[in-house]
Amino acid sequence: MTLYEDLKWRGLIKDISSPDLEKKLNEGGMTFYIGTDPTADSMHIGHYSSFLISKRLAKYGHHPLLLIGGATGRIGDPKPTAEREMKTIDEIKHNTLGLTKQAKELFGFEVVNNWDWSKDLNFVDFLRDYGKFFNINYMLDKDIIRRRLDTGITYTEFSYMIMQAMDFYWLFANKNCTMQVAGSDQWGNITAGIDLIRKKTGQEAYGFTMPLILDKDGKKFGKTEGNALWLDKNKTSSYELYQYLINTDDSLVIDYLKKLTFLTKEEIEAIEKEHLNSPEKRIAQQELAKQIISDLHGEKDYLHAKEVSECLFTGQVDTLTDQEIETVFKNFPTFTYEEKPLIDLLVTNKIASSKREAREFLTAGAISLNGVTIKEENSLLDKNRQYNIVRRGKKKYYVFKKA
Repeated sequence: MTLYEDLKWRGLIKDISSPDLEKKLNEGGMTFYIGTDPTADSMHIGHYSSFLISKRLAKYGHHPLLLIGGATGRIGDPKPTAEREMKTIDEIKHNTLGLTKQAKELFGFEVVNNWDWSKDLNFVDFLRDYGKFFNINYMLDKDIIRRRLDTGITYTEFSYMIMQAMDFYWLFANKNCTMQVAGSDQWGNITAGIDLIRKKTGQEAYGFTMPLILDKDGKKFGKTEGNALWLDKNKTSSYELYQYLINTDDSLVIDYLKKLTFLTKEEIEAIEKEHLNSPEKRIAQQELAKQIISDLHGEKDYLHAKEVSECLFTGQVDTLTDQEIETVFKNFPTFTYEEKPLIDLLVTNKIASSKREAREFLTAGAISLNGVTIKEENSLLDKNRQYNIVRRGKKKYYVFKKA
């Protein structure tokens, strides 16, 4: 299978700028770039799906450049519905450092920052050397601009396309970069860069876009949508990532395996066959979690996340450390420790609606404390523990934290 065939099979090509690109991709040897603006100090899973393309193409002899938008991040890429919140200069500098470090660690390729070639360009030179190559009608016809005309778009946002095109031209002239790769929402900016290069040099550059990775609600992964899964494990732990991936919808999991892992076509088809025969075993989801977490955080972190998850599933929480409890239960109801009989704690904290209901729970063996089933209503929390974990039924957990 050629590189182009592999990318098509994985669903990683949406638009291409030229029919010649298939041959060029298969031949190898192109320098290309993929970039992101420093809107946060960590990438998220949406970036991961895109930036993996750097590793895929590198395996076939292409040379990746990873661009961090220290300049474009000060402007803000136009959103489909409203103007993007402007970050402070200090935030942008902080985020740029974080993303640069992360990109080097995760992907291992050359990282460039468009602030380096933008900072000394004055406004008159910008208009003279770049603005004159852009026809207003051409810019208005771009999808992202056209969608904002009814609600309004500022000149700053409108100029973003020129800045990104300038990046492509600079990399073309100084790094022999002949291709840009991005998510499908960047198609207008890519073609603007290709046109600028053609007008200024008479030479051809190329680009292709990838479909955006969507969640089960049809939303793209990202900070704006509120569903970010951060690649920094201090922001999204391996356990949290595991929980999300293991609960991937059956209708999406094979697509994710194709786009988010390096498993071969034969391996994925074998997993798909097993998955269809026994979906309840979540074989595909297990493999998805293993591949992504091992790649991002290491196999040791994956195995630990799986172990912690199994402890939670079986109710054997007594083996968890305080740090693991803080991670695993951070979104569960948490109460301050009180030295009261268990039955009173159940009622006071609305785990049970009344003492009568609390006794029914206890008698039925539906209440456990730190992994042990409790039937005695006057039992006390373990005062030697920082956290006591109460479980009602199979899935409802409550955390009691020592003050």
